[in-house]
Amino acid sequence: MRLITRLSLPVLAALTLAVPAATRSSPEAQQYWPEWRGPLGTGEAPQATPPREWSTTKNIAWKVEVPGIGKSSPIVWGDLVVLTTAVPKDASADPELEWTMLAYSRADGAVKWRRVLRTGRPHEGHHKDGTFASGSALTDGTRIYAFLGSRGLHALDMKGAVLWQKDLGLMRTRMGFGEGSSAALHGDTLVATWDHEDADFIAAFDTATGKERWRQSRDEPTTWATPHVVEHAGKAQVVVNGTNRLVSYDLATGTPVWQTGGTTMNVIPSPVSANGMVYAMAGFRGNSLKAIKLADAKGELTGTPAVAFTYDRDTPYVPSPLLYKGGLYFLKSNSGILTQLDAGSGAVRFMQRLDATPNVYASPVAAAGLIYIVGREGTTVVIEAGPEFKPVATNVLDEPIDASPALVGSEIYIRGTKHLYRISS
Repeated sequence: MRLITRLSLPVLAALTLAVPAATRSSPEAQQYWPEWRGPLGTGEAPQATPPREWSTTKNIAWKVEVPGIGKSSPIVWGDLVVLTTAVPKDASADPELEWTMLAYSRADGAVKWRRVLRTGRPHEGHHKDGTFASGSALTDGTRIYAFLGSRGLHALDMKGAVLWQKDLGLMRTRMGFGEGSSAALHGDTLVATWDHEDADFIAAFDTATGKERWRQSRDEPTTWATPHVVEHAGKAQVVVNGTNRLVSYDLATGTPVWQTGGTTMNVIPSPVSANGMVYAMAGFRGNSLKAIKLADAKGELTGTPAVAFTYDRDTPYVPSPLLYKGGLYFLKSNSGILTQLDAGSGAVRFMQRLDATPNVYASPVAAAGLIYIVGREGTTVVIEAGPEFKPVATNVLDEPIDASPALVGSEIYIRGTKHLYRISS
């Protein structure tokens, strides 16, 4: 095991290569973890075969210290493991922060480059369990993007050179709870939502130039859900969870395609989709899950057959759902009570309390027939995917964990409060 505690390598800069960006459906994208919910946007790594067991002394290939504070998830492409963090410039009570993107070597955990994207003092605070760097980076293999809310939208090349940056203003979040949504990426389009306590919007940007392609106003209280892009009938839609409305927009034009009633207050979970269905849910001061059949989804969906089914029990507050092998998995509020529904019918397959992970913020992930659920205390429960609950392993690290893990090849990347781990046999 290698422990790295210093950031000593210089930042490298180079021009972007003139190669096409990978799409979500490409074999290249599916072998990596290009965004926080994986290559399919569902929590699944279709080509990964990660280990099922580890500990502080077993199957830890390397462990590196991460400067600053952040709860964004790592992304992986090629030999890069990339994350965002907010680093205090000094030890004062009210320091300036450096919003920073870090790229580690997948092979040995060495820092390949470090880029400070924005420096300043936050204009408001964050939730007691939040941070100033909770939005995750994402990549298409040509560029790396970061949506940092009030700190702007940024594009870098794969060697850390800044290509373009856009300032979108300042968010005023509910109760000063802070920001945490990530952007969504599809082809040459990057999408970001701006739901806060003032004027709201969703906007799309050209990935090469940062030029704004379209903008649509929205009417929502603060939300923290990342948009989800789904393809149907040859067109891409971007689905956005919300308190007032669940809305899908045409990715090319921004025109609303369909909409229906929203989920709950303080929306955090992001939608998932597969096999012509979209699932959106939330679980703060209520429980709401809506399954939308895309073949029938056009205009106002309330009271129509396009709403294939709904569910009003034990839905998540913070963790997003997992969609895997015909099962829709989600956790009650922020607890370790796991429900699996049949993704086609909505029938309950099982509901199980996971005693080893009583508190969960990380979203579940899956690969090679296994599901990984990471608890806030540092314990990961591994279960077998299927209609029945079958535990496989319980693995403990001695560090709190809120960020969702990344599964790539035979490896798992987990970000704790202070360290980034590569777990592999």
